[in-house]
Amino acid sequence: MDTQQLLMAFGLTAFAGLATGIGSALAFWTRRTNTSFLAGAMGFSAGVMVYVSFVEILVKAREALAQQWGETPGAWAAVLAFFGGMGLIAIIDRMVPDYENPHELHSIEELDAGLDNLPRNEAHDFGKLRRAGVFTAIAIAIHNFPEGLATFTAALTDPAMGIAIAVAIAIHNIPEGIAVSVPIFYATGDRWKAFRYSFLSGLSEPVGALVGYLVLLPFFSTTVFGVLFAGVAGIMVYISFDQLLPGAEEYGKHHVCIFGLVAGMVVMALSLLLLG
Repeated sequence: MDTQQLLMAFGLTAFAGLATGIGSALAFWTRRTNTSFLAGAMGFSAGVMVYVSFVEILVKAREALAQQWGETPGAWAAVLAFFGGMGLIAIIDRMVPDYENPHELHSIEELDAGLDNLPRNEAHDFGKLRRAGVFTAIAIAIHNFPEGLATFTAALTDPAMGIAIAVAIAIHNIPEGIAVSVPIFYATGDRWKAFRYSFLSGLSEPVGALVGYLVLLPFFSTTVFGVLFAGVAGIMVYISFDQLLPGAEEYGKHHVCIFGLVAGMVVMALSLLLLG
């Protein structure tokens, strides 16, 4: 396997994961939440993921498995792996309590409101707030692990597709950075500490890529590639429908979200046609 391609895949995965730091920076150094931007960006990210999953990734997985096992068994294996990927990310979601789920959205205005607007019985409970922020960071790290493997696998297979998926995952990680930063800042009053927790929680994506690479490399084959790629498609479709689109809708910009979704599909389609 080409060293330059490996480094590029790890670099894209790191970029996608560390975008949690962008969310933290937005929370601390802007005064208002640009809900239109976030709704459009999250819709765009979902459009990229859904289109590439169904049109490219799942198709390649099915072709690889059909080559090894025959048309019908290969198709069944691809479908099972696709829903297996969905099941994996759904189980991870179920492991995280609702009140610590990293996909709970926060607006930048919450930071400006400060501790004075918290209920009195909670305003001095800094330990509880800090715990919520730390557990959110851990939850994001758990979520980002399979996402890192997905980005890395796509980048190794097709660098152009890997870039598109890395950008989509990065957009998806921006609100998660806000989710980590808000409670830690409330608890400590330290913007840099909140930023560090948010930034470091994204490191699990390149770690996920590294672990996946080291574990799977000795066993890598056409069959492993097909199953893994179909699972990646399932993970990305689940993320889109469970996290990105509902999150964009929560910002109250329905049509902006849909326009972003269509734009993401168009950009991904053009990328596959022009760079394929």
